[in-house]
Amino acid sequence: MGQTLAEILSIGTELLMGEIVNTNAAWLAARLPPLGITLRWVTQVGDDLEDLTFAVRQALGRSHLLLTTGGLGPTDDDLTREAVAHVLGEEMAVNETLLAHLQAYFQRRGVPMAPSNIKQAMLIPSAIPLPNPRGTAPGWWVEREGKVIVCMPGVPHEMMHMWENEVAPRLRQRVHGSVILTRTIKTFGLPEGSVGEKVKDLFGRGNPYLGIYAKPDGIHLRLIAHAPTREEAQALLGPFEEEIRHRLEPFLWGTDDETPEGRVGALLRALGWTLAVMESCTGGLLASTLTDVPGSSAYFRGGIVAYTPEAKEAYGVQREVLEAYGAVSPQVAEAMACAVRERFNAHVGVGITGVAGPEPLEGKPPGTVFIGIAWEGGVRSIAGRYPPDRAMVKRRATTHALLEVGRLLAQRARG
Repeated sequence: MGQTLAEILSIGTELLMGEIVNTNAAWLAARLPPLGITLRWVTQVGDDLEDLTFAVRQALGRSHLLLTTGGLGPTDDDLTREAVAHVLGEEMAVNETLLAHLQAYFQRRGVPMAPSNIKQAMLIPSAIPLPNPRGTAPGWWVEREGKVIVCMPGVPHEMMHMWENEVAPRLRQRVHGSVILTRTIKTFGLPEGSVGEKVKDLFGRGNPYLGIYAKPDGIHLRLIAHAPTREEAQALLGPFEEEIRHRLEPFLWGTDDETPEGRVGALLRALGWTLAVMESCTGGLLASTLTDVPGSSAYFRGGIVAYTPEAKEAYGVQREVLEAYGAVSPQVAEAMACAVRERFNAHVGVGITGVAGPEPLEGKPPGTVFIGIAWEGGVRSIAGRYPPDRAMVKRRATTHALLEVGRLLAQRARG
C-alpha cells in the first residue's frame, strides 16, 4: 500500500443522538499507527441509506482504507452492506456457507432464527466474509481498484475480536514502506499554556509531529514520527523526546498507557509499602480508583469516606483541629492522613477534604481542595484549585492525590 490513508466510518443513528459514545473509533484509531497507517478522517453517519452511501463514496475518494463499524445487524435499519454494494455497483446474494453457519449458530443456542437474519449471510462478489464467533454478523473484506473496505460489527467486543484476529493480520501483510511510532509524555503541575510555551519552537516540524492535549491527569504531549523503517522512525523520535523531557523534567510523571493509579501501585509494590485513604469531597472515588488496578489488595489497606466533620472526628481527627481551622483546611487534610494511616497500620495515609460545589463552604469557593499525605517521619499537604464543576472537582482531586503520592513514593524509591 505504501503510505496508507485511512478513514473510520462509525454507523448508527444512536451515535448522532448521543445515546452511545463512539468508543469503537477511538479504539481503532489507537491501533492504526503501529501498522504504519495514517488516520485522516473519522466520520459518524446515521442509519439512512442515502447518507450512508454518500459517506462511503466520499471516503473511498480520499482514503486507501475504509473501516466501518455498525450496520451489520439483521434489521431494516442495518444498511452498511447495501451502501457498500450500491457504491461499488455490485449485487448482493445469499452465501450458502454463511447461511448454514448462521443456522447452526441459532440451533446451538436452541433459538429459532428469524427470517431477517438471512441478510447477514449476504455478500457481494468482491467481498470476503470475516468470521464473527462472538455474534451473528460476519464482517466484509472488500478490495477494489487499490482500495480496501473493511466492515465490522458495531458491538465493541465483537468488533475488537474481529480486528485482532481477522483484520489486523491482513493489514500487516499489505502495508509496507511506512512505520509510525508514537509516544505520549504526561505532565502535571503546569497549565496547558505554560507547557506549550516551554516547547513552542518544537511545534510545526511535521516529522516528528508534536501535539498538546489537556487531560484529567494533566497535560499530555503526543509525539509522532514517520519513516520507512522502525529504526529510522526511532532515530527521529528519540532525540525529540529527550529534548522535551529535558525541558519539562520537574513536571513529568508518566508515558503512554501509564495511569496515576497504576504507577502508585507499582511503586508501592516495589517498596513493599501499604496505603490507606480517608476522603471527604471525593466521596470514595480515590479508593475506587486505586482498586481499579488488578492486585491492589497487596498494598491497599482500606478507605474511609468521612463526609461530615462529625465523621472525621469519629475516625480520629481531633475536634480541636476541626474547630480551629475548619473542615476544609490543610491542617484537617493532614490530620485525616495521619488518622487513617494509624487506623489501618499503613505505610502511607492520604486525606482529601474540599468543596465540590456548587455552593461555597466555610467561605471557600467550589474547587478548593486540600490533600494530606502522611508517612513514617513526615506529613504534608497540597492545595488544589480546580474548575467549579462538582464531577470535575472529584476527578481532579483524585488524580492530583495519586500523582502527589506517586512523587513521594518515587523519591523514597530513589533513596
